[in-house]
Amino acid sequence: MAYGASLSHAASLRLSSTIYAESLSLSSSSSTLLMGAPLTFSSSTPSGQESNFRRPLMVISKKISGLEEAMRIRRERELQSRNPIKRRPPLRRGKVSARLPVPDHIRNPPYVGSNVLPELSKEHQFHDSEGIARMRAACELAASVLDYAGTLVRMIIDAGAYPSPLGYGGFPKSVCTSVNECMCHGIPDSRQLQDGDIINIDVTVYLNGYHGDTSKTFLCGDVHDALKRLVKVTEECLERGIAVCKDGASFKKIGKRISEHAEKYGYGVVERFVGHGVGTIFHSEPIILHHRNDKPGFMMEGQTFTIEPILTMGSIQCRTWEDNWTTLTADGSPAAQFEHTIFITKTGAEILTKC
Repeated sequence: MAYGASLSHAASLRLSSTIYAESLSLSSSSSTLLMGAPLTFSSSTPSGQESNFRRPLMVISKKISGLEEAMRIRRERELQSRNPIKRRPPLRRGKVSARLPVPDHIRNPPYVGSNVLPELSKEHQFHDSEGIARMRAACELAASVLDYAGTLVRMIIDAGAYPSPLGYGGFPKSVCTSVNECMCHGIPDSRQLQDGDIINIDVTVYLNGYHGDTSKTFLCGDVHDALKRLVKVTEECLERGIAVCKDGASFKKIGKRISEHAEKYGYGVVERFVGHGVGTIFHSEPIILHHRNDKPGFMMEGQTFTIEPILTMGSIQCRTWEDNWTTLTADGSPAAQFEHTIFITKTGAEILTKC
């Protein structure tokens, strides 16, 4: 599940609106982090627990380099000259059914029972041999659930795991489903999938005290070739981002490699939503930026985090529905996303969310 962040760093990373936007202006009147809760920061105690305190949000303007401006102009021209896909009816919110219960014997994440959105933990998550074994089990289960997406929630519970999104900051469902122009964090509802749709399914499970996080965009029926290309390139961007990861590599290489590949096809890389550390805590440092950036920091052996780029065929700005979760591209253009949880080794990265 993607984490929402602004581009500025002042004392610590400043968190911003729920879902994507290219600029630093907030995308909804009720500005939220990730899921729609008030903007706050977290600080990890020595025990790893998240403490709650509030700081005011500061939005600092982004300086655009000449190269970035040139790429923006080029992309706008490509979008204007491209043969447009026949516009599909815009997404409309369907009926959201009642929250399903999870059996009492299944271990819950610590945030369950509160509608307050947990803050980003400052703790970078490293694992010993027992910890990484539990991470592998959680991630493999998440990957298996995603692979058998038709029976999602029952499969999670039958494996003795808790569906991590359920109850996270008040999120009402066990997975995120994002259709067509929905960038991420879509809430499953009564809308039926239609021929030609694309849908991202984001699965996170909490198993034996560890979260495994992954997502994939699927094709529904007869999909337009341009949408197929968007989905294919987005997955390739994830693969290229993972390929640069190893002990000692700089985090900014991920965004550089993803952006280089996306720009070849004229796609935009969403800046507002980022990858994140994951393990015993759902969302933590390090923040993983998928666009070109100068964020400092280097990967370390034993670290686990997600990479989850979102590409669009048009604007990377966003608008968020009143549910404070479902976020769409501002211009209604299609978006696609892929995500893996990875484990940094001395010589590379192990993809944990593989069946």
